Amino acid sequence: MMKNKVLILFFSALLSSTSYASNVNDFCVADLKGPDSLSGYPCLPPTTLTDDNFVFNLQPANTSQFPTIKAGISTAFVNEFPALNGLDISVAHVAFEKDGFFPMHSHPDATELIILVEGEITAGFVTGMNSIAYLKTLKPGDLMVIPPGHLHFVANSGNEKATGFATFSSSNPTIHSFNNIFANNVPSDILAQATFLDIAQVKKLKARFGGSN
Repeated sequence: MMKNKVLILFFSALLSSTSYASNVNDFCVADLKGPDSLSGYPCLPPTTLTDDNFVFNLQPANTSQFPTIKAGISTAFVNEFPALNGLDISVAHVAFEKDGFFPMHSHPDATELIILVEGEITAGFVTGMNSIAYLKTLKPGDLMVIPPGHLHFVANSGNEKATGFATFSSSNPTIHSFNNIFANNVPSDILAQATFLDIAQVKKLKARFGGSN
Protein backbone atom coordinates (compact mmCIF):
# COMPACT_ATOMS: atom_id res chain seq x y z
CA MET A 1 0.00 0.00 0.00
CA MET A 2 2.76 2.40 0.99
CA LYS A 3 4.66 1.47 -2.20
CA ASN A 4 1.63 2.36 -4.33
CA LYS A 5 1.31 5.72 -2.58
CA VAL A 6 4.95 6.48 -3.26
CA LEU A 7 4.52 5.64 -6.94
CA ILE A 8 1.38 7.80 -7.17
CA LEU A 9 3.20 10.74 -5.54
CA PHE A 10 6.18 10.25 -7.88
CA PHE A 11 4.09 10.27 -11.06
CA SER A 12 1.99 13.19 -9.78
CA ALA A 13 5.16 15.20 -9.24
CA LEU A 14 6.45 14.21 -12.67
CA LEU A 15 3.23 15.26 -14.41
CA SER A 16 3.14 18.47 -12.41
CA SER A 17 6.72 19.37 -13.35
CA THR A 18 6.11 18.54 -17.02
CA SER A 19 3.00 20.69 -17.09
CA TYR A 20 4.88 23.56 -15.44
CA ALA A 21 7.77 23.27 -17.90
CA SER A 22 5.43 23.27 -20.90
CA ASN A 23 3.61 26.31 -19.57
CA VAL A 24 6.88 28.15 -19.09
CA ASN A 25 8.19 27.12 -22.50
CA ASP A 26 5.11 27.68 -24.66
CA PHE A 27 7.42 29.70 -26.88
CA CYS A 28 10.97 30.98 -26.89
CA VAL A 29 11.70 33.69 -29.42
CA ALA A 30 15.38 33.31 -30.25
CA ASP A 31 17.99 35.78 -29.14
CA LEU A 32 20.20 35.38 -32.20
CA LYS A 33 23.03 37.17 -30.41
CA GLY A 34 23.31 34.22 -28.05
CA PRO A 35 24.91 30.82 -28.77
CA ASP A 36 23.04 28.20 -30.77
CA SER A 37 22.89 24.79 -29.07
CA LEU A 38 21.15 21.45 -29.42
CA SER A 39 18.17 22.94 -27.60
CA GLY A 40 18.17 26.10 -29.72
CA TYR A 41 18.99 29.73 -29.00
CA PRO A 42 18.41 31.42 -25.65
CA CYS A 43 15.10 33.26 -25.31
CA LEU A 44 14.44 36.94 -25.59
CA PRO A 45 12.71 38.28 -22.45
CA PRO A 46 8.93 37.94 -22.94
CA THR A 47 8.45 41.53 -21.74
CA THR A 48 10.36 42.77 -24.82
CA LEU A 49 8.21 40.95 -27.38
CA THR A 50 5.55 42.45 -29.63
CA ASP A 51 3.08 41.11 -32.20
CA ASP A 52 5.72 41.58 -34.89
CA ASN A 53 7.97 38.94 -33.31
CA PHE A 54 5.44 36.29 -34.34
CA VAL A 55 4.95 37.41 -37.96
CA PHE A 56 7.29 36.88 -40.92
CA ASN A 57 6.94 37.85 -44.57
CA LEU A 58 8.20 34.98 -46.73
CA GLN A 59 9.42 36.42 -50.02
CA PRO A 60 8.92 34.48 -53.28
CA ALA A 61 11.89 32.37 -54.31
CA ASN A 62 14.04 33.81 -57.10
CA THR A 63 15.35 31.31 -59.64
CA SER A 64 18.26 33.59 -60.54
CA GLN A 65 19.68 32.62 -57.13
CA PHE A 66 21.02 29.33 -58.50
CA PRO A 67 21.28 29.73 -62.28
CA THR A 68 23.16 26.45 -62.70
CA ILE A 69 20.16 24.45 -61.50
CA LYS A 70 17.51 27.00 -62.57
CA ALA A 71 15.96 27.01 -59.12
CA GLY A 72 15.62 29.22 -56.07
CA ILE A 73 14.60 28.99 -52.44
CA SER A 74 13.40 31.50 -49.87
CA THR A 75 13.48 30.27 -46.27
CA ALA A 76 11.75 30.96 -42.99
CA PHE A 77 14.13 29.13 -40.68
CA VAL A 78 14.95 30.22 -37.14
CA ASN A 79 17.70 32.59 -38.27
CA GLU A 80 15.17 34.50 -40.40
CA PHE A 81 12.15 33.95 -38.15
CA PRO A 82 13.35 33.75 -34.52
CA ALA A 83 9.88 32.88 -33.18
CA LEU A 84 10.35 29.36 -34.60
CA ASN A 85 13.05 28.68 -32.01
CA GLY A 86 12.38 25.33 -30.33
CA LEU A 87 9.09 24.74 -32.16
CA ASP A 88 10.40 22.09 -34.59
CA ILE A 89 8.84 23.68 -37.66
CA SER A 90 10.00 25.83 -40.58
CA VAL A 91 9.07 26.50 -44.19
CA ALA A 92 10.63 27.41 -47.51
CA HIS A 93 9.20 28.75 -50.76
CA VAL A 94 10.74 27.05 -53.79
CA ALA A 95 10.64 27.87 -57.50
CA PHE A 96 11.91 26.10 -60.61
CA GLU A 97 12.27 27.35 -64.14
CA LYS A 98 11.67 24.85 -66.93
CA ASP A 99 14.27 22.06 -66.51
CA GLY A 100 15.12 23.38 -63.03
CA PHE A 101 15.91 21.01 -60.18
CA PHE A 102 17.37 20.51 -56.73
CA PRO A 103 20.01 17.75 -56.81
CA MET A 104 20.16 14.82 -54.41
CA HIS A 105 20.37 15.92 -50.78
CA SER A 106 19.15 14.90 -47.33
CA HIS A 107 17.96 16.42 -44.07
CA PRO A 108 19.27 14.15 -41.30
CA ASP A 109 17.27 15.90 -38.59
CA ALA A 110 13.99 16.74 -40.32
CA THR A 111 11.01 15.30 -42.13
CA GLU A 112 10.14 17.33 -45.24
CA LEU A 113 6.65 17.87 -46.63
CA ILE A 114 6.52 19.13 -50.22
CA ILE A 115 3.41 21.09 -51.27
CA LEU A 116 3.10 21.93 -54.96
CA VAL A 117 1.24 25.13 -55.84
CA GLU A 118 1.97 25.73 -59.52
CA GLY A 119 3.31 23.71 -62.46
CA GLU A 120 4.52 20.12 -62.35
CA ILE A 121 7.43 18.52 -60.54
CA THR A 122 8.78 15.03 -60.05
CA ALA A 123 10.08 14.30 -56.58
CA GLY A 124 11.49 11.16 -55.06
CA PHE A 125 13.63 9.61 -52.36
CA VAL A 126 15.83 6.54 -52.05
CA THR A 127 15.64 4.17 -49.11
CA GLY A 128 18.38 2.06 -47.59
CA MET A 129 16.25 -1.04 -48.02
CA ASN A 130 17.60 -2.63 -51.19
CA SER A 131 17.94 0.92 -52.62
CA ILE A 132 14.20 1.14 -53.30
CA ALA A 133 13.18 4.50 -54.79
CA TYR A 134 9.82 6.17 -54.38
CA LEU A 135 9.09 8.93 -56.89
CA LYS A 136 5.99 10.65 -58.14
CA THR A 137 5.00 13.40 -60.55
CA LEU A 138 3.10 16.03 -58.56
CA LYS A 139 0.38 18.41 -59.72
CA PRO A 140 -0.89 21.55 -57.92
CA GLY A 141 -2.38 20.60 -54.58
CA ASP A 142 -0.35 17.39 -54.29
CA LEU A 143 1.78 16.76 -51.21
CA MET A 144 4.71 14.39 -50.79
CA VAL A 145 6.48 13.50 -47.56
CA ILE A 146 10.22 12.80 -47.40
CA PRO A 147 11.28 10.86 -44.28
CA PRO A 148 14.30 12.27 -42.39
CA GLY A 149 17.76 11.30 -43.54
CA HIS A 150 16.72 9.99 -46.96
CA LEU A 151 18.44 11.12 -50.14
CA HIS A 152 15.89 12.92 -52.30
CA PHE A 153 15.53 15.26 -55.28
CA VAL A 154 13.00 17.55 -56.91
CA ALA A 155 12.90 18.34 -60.65
CA ASN A 156 10.60 20.44 -62.80
CA SER A 157 9.13 17.87 -65.18
CA GLY A 158 6.64 20.25 -66.82
CA ASN A 159 6.88 22.85 -69.55
CA GLU A 160 6.47 25.93 -67.36
CA LYS A 161 7.66 27.42 -64.10
CA ALA A 162 6.82 25.43 -60.96
CA THR A 163 6.44 26.80 -57.43
CA GLY A 164 5.57 25.37 -54.06
CA PHE A 165 6.49 25.09 -50.42
CA ALA A 166 8.59 22.73 -48.34
CA THR A 167 7.90 22.46 -44.63
CA PHE A 168 10.28 20.83 -42.15
CA SER A 169 10.00 19.28 -38.69
CA SER A 170 12.92 21.41 -37.52
CA SER A 171 13.35 25.13 -37.03
CA ASN A 172 16.78 24.93 -38.67
CA PRO A 173 17.03 21.78 -40.83
CA THR A 174 20.47 20.47 -41.69
CA ILE A 175 21.15 20.01 -45.42
CA HIS A 176 23.64 17.46 -46.75
CA SER A 177 23.87 18.09 -50.47
CA PHE A 178 25.26 16.08 -53.38
CA ASN A 179 27.24 19.24 -54.18
CA ASN A 180 29.24 18.80 -50.98
CA ILE A 181 30.90 15.72 -52.47
CA PHE A 182 32.79 17.99 -54.86
CA ALA A 183 32.85 21.34 -53.02
CA ASN A 184 35.92 20.41 -50.99
CA ASN A 185 39.69 19.87 -51.14
CA VAL A 186 39.77 16.05 -51.32
CA PRO A 187 42.31 15.19 -54.08
CA SER A 188 40.60 14.49 -57.39
CA ASP A 189 42.22 11.07 -57.82
CA ILE A 190 41.01 9.91 -54.39
CA LEU A 191 37.51 11.30 -55.01
CA ALA A 192 37.41 9.59 -58.40
CA GLN A 193 38.24 6.29 -56.73
CA ALA A 194 35.61 6.84 -54.02
CA THR A 195 32.80 7.79 -56.45
CA PHE A 196 33.49 5.45 -59.41
CA LEU A 197 33.93 8.54 -61.65
CA ASP A 198 36.88 9.32 -63.85
CA ILE A 199 39.28 12.05 -62.75
CA ALA A 200 38.27 14.41 -65.58
CA GLN A 201 34.61 14.25 -64.50
CA VAL A 202 35.56 14.83 -60.87
CA LYS A 203 37.61 17.90 -61.81
CA LYS A 204 34.70 19.22 -63.89
CA LEU A 205 32.32 18.84 -60.94
CA LYS A 206 34.84 20.36 -58.52
CA ALA A 207 35.11 23.39 -60.80
CA ARG A 208 31.33 23.71 -60.91
CA PHE A 209 30.83 23.50 -57.15
CA GLY A 210 33.90 25.43 -55.99
CA GLY A 211 36.14 22.54 -54.94
CA SER A 212 39.92 22.39 -55.16
CA ASN A 213 42.72 19.81 -55.69
